[in-house]
Amino acid sequence: QVPLKPGRSLMDWIRLTKSGKDLTGLKGRLIEVTEDELAKHNKKEDCWICIRGFVYNVTPYMEYHPGGEDELMKAAGTDGTDLFDQVHRWVNYESMLKECLVGRMAVKPIAAPKGEAFKNEIISIMLYSKTVVILIVFSKLLASDLRLQKIVNDVFGFYDWFQTNSLITIVIYTKQKDMNAELVIVDCQDKRLRGEIIVGDHSYVVEVGRYCNFAYETFSLLVHIAEKVGKVEIVLKKKDDVHWKMLGQPLESHNTFIKRTDRGLFYRKCKLVSKTEVTHDTKLLCFMLPKSTHLRVPTGQHVYLKQIIAGTEVVKPYTPVLPFLPLDFKEPFRHDGAHIYLMIKIYSCGLFTQALDHLQIGDYISVSNPEGNFKKSQVQTLEDLFLLAAGTGFTPMVKLMNFALTEVSCLRTVKLIFFNKTEGDILWRNQLEQLALKDERFDVQFILSQPSKDWVGKQGKISSSLLSEFVKRSRKDSKVLICICGPTPFTEQGVQ
Repeated sequence: QVPLKPGRSLMDWIRLTKSGKDLTGLKGRLIEVTEDELAKHNKKEDCWICIRGFVYNVTPYMEYHPGGEDELMKAAGTDGTDLFDQVHRWVNYESMLKECLVGRMAVKPIAAPKGEAFKNEIISIMLYSKTVVILIVFSKLLASDLRLQKIVNDVFGFYDWFQTNSLITIVIYTKQKDMNAELVIVDCQDKRLRGEIIVGDHSYVVEVGRYCNFAYETFSLLVHIAEKVGKVEIVLKKKDDVHWKMLGQPLESHNTFIKRTDRGLFYRKCKLVSKTEVTHDTKLLCFMLPKSTHLRVPTGQHVYLKQIIAGTEVVKPYTPVLPFLPLDFKEPFRHDGAHIYLMIKIYSCGLFTQALDHLQIGDYISVSNPEGNFKKSQVQTLEDLFLLAAGTGFTPMVKLMNFALTEVSCLRTVKLIFFNKTEGDILWRNQLEQLALKDERFDVQFILSQPSKDWVGKQGKISSSLLSEFVKRSRKDSKVLICICGPTPFTEQGVQ
């Protein structure tokens, strides 16, 4: 993020979009935009960008963009969908930029392929996860749904269902030998059942809606996972003792196996059940998942919170933490799976964090499926783990520290170098100091940029000299991983 001029906050942008001012320059008229026309609008004072087939005049948004003008200019006059997805596909641009909509991109005519179309539809073979999987990429000219169904079954597995007088059981055969609870997400809400199985960078979804008089009970979901054979069972209690003729009406994403980045984010409403002060400006919020949801956020991954603020949908990412820092690592910390804990710094001028701070116990907020690229396999053979954190950049480190100290047998050292402004800003200081005393593998260094005169520890900002003092291998050829999280300038400086 970059510093914005006064009067250029998100709230200021929302006010501008509701002012009635013509932000497109077209006086409310929508047009069809050709590639040639789009390419003409590639300057800061005249910038159009295409996202998923829709063109927006982002010129008035330039000074309000948290990532700065230069980031927006990377997509000026072009299709910026891929760039947008890489940086923040979670942002609801339709809501944020609805008053900047110029129109739709003109559609080019596509010539039908010659020869045997089906042969040409097999584009690539990919290897991923621990299993060899043939990934078929389809053109939009597939012969029939039956053919599609057979290919999904061949490359992934298939699902089936059966019933008793009181229960419905959906069985998904994944053909994956390393299934676990973190790879299965199930939601039963609004008379709709959605089950998603994560397979590397892809996912398989079963999604059906209400059929006739049948409804899913919202308090009767059970998920069983046979890890060694890759079988997932979703068990639902019937509302009535009635014979079901079918599982439900298939919805759009039902029985699909595609890249996770090609799926829209899925949200469920979670209830705030507690709010605890951590420091003068940081709070630990505990949200309860619906009883009809099965979700485990993997180590190193985050979720998105979504709220409507002043009529605009605002979304922000946060990394879940543990409710406390375990001090005994004899066995993995067993979280109940019913709650998500988020450690959030409340900014005095932060539109979203102020809204979170004003939530009352019992209020609801939308929470997304987990996202992120971090893999536990990056840690499992480590000897030295160094964690560089600034402020709430500490939050991704909590679960990572716990996992490493609990489950990585070859680990020699975990060192947290924790940067803050003042002593009062240090998150979980007592717990971290207790952990350092309890476990000889763990060490923490607090570094302050604005210390009081009584501070006897290290001071300064992230630099080569500071890091060279603390980031040292336990032995000459030890396997090392360094993780860094904090404000963008801190991260960039740390990487350099």
